[in-house]
Amino acid sequence: MAAARVVACLLAAVMCLSCGAAAAARSPEARMHRHLKRLNKPAVKSIESPDGDIIDCVHISHQPAFDHPFLKNHTIQMRPSYHPEGLYDESKANVASSGDGERPMVQLWHRNGRCAPGTVPVRRTKKDDLMRASSMRRYGRKHKPTVANPMSVDLAMLNEGGHQHAISYVQGEKYYGAKATINVWEPKIEQPNEFSLSQLWILGGSFGEDLNSIEAGWQVSPDLYGDNNTRLFTYWTSDAYQATGCYNMLCSGFVQINNEVAMGASIFPISGYSGSQYDISILIWKDPKEGHWWMQFGKEYVLGYWPSFLFSYLADSASMIEWGGEVVNSQAEGVHTSTQMGSGHFPEEGFGKASYFKNIQVVDSTNNLKAPHGMGTFTEQSNCYDVQNGNNADWGSYFYYGGPGRSANCQ
Repeated sequence: MAAARVVACLLAAVMCLSCGAAAAARSPEARMHRHLKRLNKPAVKSIESPDGDIIDCVHISHQPAFDHPFLKNHTIQMRPSYHPEGLYDESKANVASSGDGERPMVQLWHRNGRCAPGTVPVRRTKKDDLMRASSMRRYGRKHKPTVANPMSVDLAMLNEGGHQHAISYVQGEKYYGAKATINVWEPKIEQPNEFSLSQLWILGGSFGEDLNSIEAGWQVSPDLYGDNNTRLFTYWTSDAYQATGCYNMLCSGFVQINNEVAMGASIFPISGYSGSQYDISILIWKDPKEGHWWMQFGKEYVLGYWPSFLFSYLADSASMIEWGGEVVNSQAEGVHTSTQMGSGHFPEEGFGKASYFKNIQVVDSTNNLKAPHGMGTFTEQSNCYDVQNGNNADWGSYFYYGGPGRSANCQ
């Protein structure tokens, strides 16, 4: 009997330990650890940026894209088959150079190092990043559809604290890409859950649950990044932001080939009011041979591609292109946010003071860049944020946009 009691006690102890281990594995801390391990791939080298970011140099074949089941046996396409500006210069695929042999600094982390060829720079996700999110599952994803629909203004969204835009757009043709040069600012954000961005949208489908979107530009988002730095970003979705897609490389999808530029990292330097103006150029186009959507940053950096299988409508072409600014107006305390769009100044202030998009082009069915035809403008509340189109010999198609948000005329 005594021996039986000992055995029973031992079994109870083992079961207790098992239950404890299982409970620990289910704990929020353990789930967070597993999620961070999924997001942060093993690094060949890590670089600490002056702004506190950690940039991990990850082997190109180990990047987050390859968590996607459709990419398990994917052969990385190291350069696009076609380039819309003419013959593709292979020497520019991964390394940029200026006339004096020095590589230009375009992101803050470059001050402290670079990633070697054969690796890609990935901004490390930290525990604090996940803790700021509404849930770990939603981290890196938008919470609701945020694309401006120029055909419909939902006034209820404005009253409930929705997203507001000041954009130019084209529609009515089949589009195979878009390009623009954007000056970079550091707009002030009122609430941590608000953001301000300037980007281009490549859109396919309707504005319902089937919307396909590829997006790229710069943003300030305290909720996503934990600071007020201006950062390069991308986003994609194939179901109107419901279950697919994410910012940057926070899910599987985008395949990066470039070892110089990190998605989500701070851009440096930025423009100053009545001071020096600093631009970034973004080109996104569909490779007519492989069907992937490629992204180029500046003249030097071909960053990578979104595989065509990620999309339904965009597997063929885009039906609308948008360029411009977006903010979140959470209407804290019942008044309009003072979160700035662009420089925080209205378009009429002009160069050196207002934000702009210039050299705006679309890619047509013959894979050529051309000026957009019939550009329209759209903003929900022009007394808060506005947009003004223009055209001249130096800038081609362009517009100024932005504003301060809350003011005497914007309540």
